[in-house]
Amino acid sequence: MTQVFAHRGYAASFAENTMKAFKEAEKAGADGIELDVQLTKDGEMVVIHDEKLNRTTNGNGFVKDFSYKEISKLNANKSGGAKEPIPLLKDVLKWMQGNRLICNIELKNGFFPYEGMEEKVIKLVRDYGLEERIIFSSFNHYSIVYCYRLAPEIEIAPLYSGRIFMPWIYAKSIQAKAIHPNYKGLTNDIIRKSIENGISVRPYTINNEEDMKYLFTLNCSAIITDDPVKALKLRKGIERDQ
Repeated sequence: MTQVFAHRGYAASFAENTMKAFKEAEKAGADGIELDVQLTKDGEMVVIHDEKLNRTTNGNGFVKDFSYKEISKLNANKSGGAKEPIPLLKDVLKWMQGNRLICNIELKNGFFPYEGMEEKVIKLVRDYGLEERIIFSSFNHYSIVYCYRLAPEIEIAPLYSGRIFMPWIYAKSIQAKAIHPNYKGLTNDIIRKSIENGISVRPYTINNEEDMKYLFTLNCSAIITDDPVKALKLRKGIERDQ
């Protein structure tokens, strides 16, 4: 069965990367969530996608230039309605102790190489005993290889946007158990051969109905989508027809 991961939570209907979006994804029945982490000026791990606060909050400037105290006062729900704070990663992990979700943590350290990020995120995951339910991914493959060296018990998966030749071989070479490619660079052959070679395939960001149906029919390992409700409904229909 193809798993459904809610991209930044249930981002199609709720403010992305907020506790509300994660809780609604769980309520919808998603198998997992995907989120992004950055470091504040005082070294706190916050859940936000962009290096800058501007797009998703009422703040301005880089996350790294503000203390957590300053960031905690911002509103991550710009579309109106109830105020949603930027969560700490530890808030999400603590909440996860009460469910069975898988969590894909994307380390956003390609633009700013946050010092000590890997050690901090690994310590948190271990503190909450969630090693078996976490996947570390990043476009910075050096970072996830470093994570694997520090914590080989936690799964790693490289994110990439183009095409890698025989990505299952590349994945094995860095001790990754999965690949997280941009859907546009995927082919039937890459999906099939990766899975045959024991490498899971979890493309991002699948929001189109036809693309979802196609990947469910192919038994792709997972999809990462903004709309888990749509995806789960389609998956149910395909399972019923098979």
